[in-house]
Amino acid sequence: MAAYRYGLFGTLLSRCRTFGLGQTRTGPGCARSLSSVSAPPRPGTWSSELSRLSHRDLYRLSVTDPDRFWGSAAADRLRWVEPFHRVRDCELSSGKISWFVGGKLNVSENCLDVHVEKHPDRVALIWERDEPGTEVKVSYRELLETTCRLANTLKSYGIQKGDRVAIYMSVSPLAVASMLACARIGAVHTVVFAGFSSEALAGRIQDDAAVRSCPTVRHVFVSQRTDKPVVMGQLDVPLDQVMMSQSPACPAEPLDSEDLLFLLYTSGSTGKPKGIVHTQAGYLLYTSMTHQYVFDYRDGDVFGCVADVGWITGHSYVVYGPLCNGATTVLFESTPVYPNPGRYWETVQRLRISQFYGAPTALRLLLKFGDSWVKKYDRSSLRTLGSVGEPINHEAWHWFHSVVGDGRCPLVDTWWQTETGGVCIAPRPADHGAAIIPAMAMRPFYGVQPVLMGEEGDPLPGNSVSGALCISEPWPGMARSIYGDHQRFVDAYFKPFPGCYFTGDGASRSEDGHYQITGRMDDVINVSGHRLGTAEIEDALEDFGSAPLAVLQELRELVATKIAKYAVPEHFLVVKRLPKTRSGKIMRRILRKVAMETTGDLGDVSTLDDPSVVKEIIEAHELYRKQRGQE
Repeated sequence: MAAYRYGLFGTLLSRCRTFGLGQTRTGPGCARSLSSVSAPPRPGTWSSELSRLSHRDLYRLSVTDPDRFWGSAAADRLRWVEPFHRVRDCELSSGKISWFVGGKLNVSENCLDVHVEKHPDRVALIWERDEPGTEVKVSYRELLETTCRLANTLKSYGIQKGDRVAIYMSVSPLAVASMLACARIGAVHTVVFAGFSSEALAGRIQDDAAVRSCPTVRHVFVSQRTDKPVVMGQLDVPLDQVMMSQSPACPAEPLDSEDLLFLLYTSGSTGKPKGIVHTQAGYLLYTSMTHQYVFDYRDGDVFGCVADVGWITGHSYVVYGPLCNGATTVLFESTPVYPNPGRYWETVQRLRISQFYGAPTALRLLLKFGDSWVKKYDRSSLRTLGSVGEPINHEAWHWFHSVVGDGRCPLVDTWWQTETGGVCIAPRPADHGAAIIPAMAMRPFYGVQPVLMGEEGDPLPGNSVSGALCISEPWPGMARSIYGDHQRFVDAYFKPFPGCYFTGDGASRSEDGHYQITGRMDDVINVSGHRLGTAEIEDALEDFGSAPLAVLQELRELVATKIAKYAVPEHFLVVKRLPKTRSGKIMRRILRKVAMETTGDLGDVSTLDDPSVVKEIIEAHELYRKQRGQE
């Protein structure tokens, strides 16, 4: 069974200039928090001084003197064409976010050329294809040459700095090279998950902003993936053929720190998907640092993030973070259960993977097949395990830690979002020997200052409190806007709690000051004055497994025992399937709208794995209502 059955994968170009962020800003008069205008830290400060500090001292510096912390890291860790003259210029209430002002660099150069100069034959990518044992290894030199050929191809067809390029490909070296080729010439890439329908693809290419400025696609670059001949259309360009005639060298375009790097579309609760804007220097620095410090990356490691490059996890921890650090990164194209449930662990053994980063959904699936599929393979190369995408329940956490990691690998349950650019809260980094609490994100990353807000909009002091999770100060990796609609960006993330970034998630702070994510705020239920996250109730129910009608009373008792009697759901609606996205997340807003009987406007459902499941749930709920009416 192949992971993909597509006859071709294309790179689509929408020929239009991106809006400069300054064009969508709010008007003059907004207060700004300017960093010091003095010269940035001298070169070598990070390498010779700051990187040697203890975690406690380094975090303290990152929040008390962010200019010195981030300025030193940026100056030493990135290659600059022109140095920046100010570390930051931010004012959160208006969504004004600028880092490393005045600096110029190129992301592609930092991810490729820098490493080719030092170790050209080091493996950059291991393409783990659908069939086990058919992996393809690509060196940094080879990836640079492919990137340059592709960049020259784009330039030969008139693509320039600021143009938008949509990439619709499976997880492959060519997909990575396409992203880096765009970065090399200053084009803005929009990667669309290869499993999306043509309708979903079109919506992400031609959003309102693109339609206003340029309603047409100029070229479709088609890469031949299978032996089956492809019928070429009028706009189609045979990518493999034209690339071979291009030079393997292409100068990297110097780009401003705040020039757009990519757009990534996420589902909105209502209306069309929103294009999250990420820019150059801040994003690259943040993914590089989180990749190193959260996952304990060391030179020579093989980093195994099994996310698709069409999601933010793939952008940050398959492509940009690892390549900026000179790592060997795995491109996993298959599925966790092909050809059997041991696929992940066989891959770990064969590729000698050092860090494994996956989703709780896949882990919950695999643990049902038992331990034998894990223990069959040698996992001694693993040093760090990671979880991403949603809060991990306790059963999956303990199985991942004890069985997959043999109880010896730190397991980092990471919390972050498309909008944050990289990991914001995770158990690591931390002081040496610091405890990791199961199924808890725990500690903010350097420079990240979480605050919990109460219902009146005020920060909740002290520990043992729960509230809306916000971040009070800007960090380099955060999104800069929603493409073409900056006001929507401000309204969604900065207006709910002025002066802070609102994550949309709820969280609690434990007695020890550690953070536990409780789920989306719109999934929080107020019962008898008690605020309950649905994730907490779901975690309790995970211990039971399947739920035939005869055992519903036992489910109620289980929730009452694990949480409290007031947390017991009034009714259990038994359905065959849940509305899950292609990345495995439950689209809970669909369930909420069904329960509230507001299914007339479900918002964007293009990311659902099977949209027909929505109809099944609506019909089950209508049957339940009829039965209640007859009681």
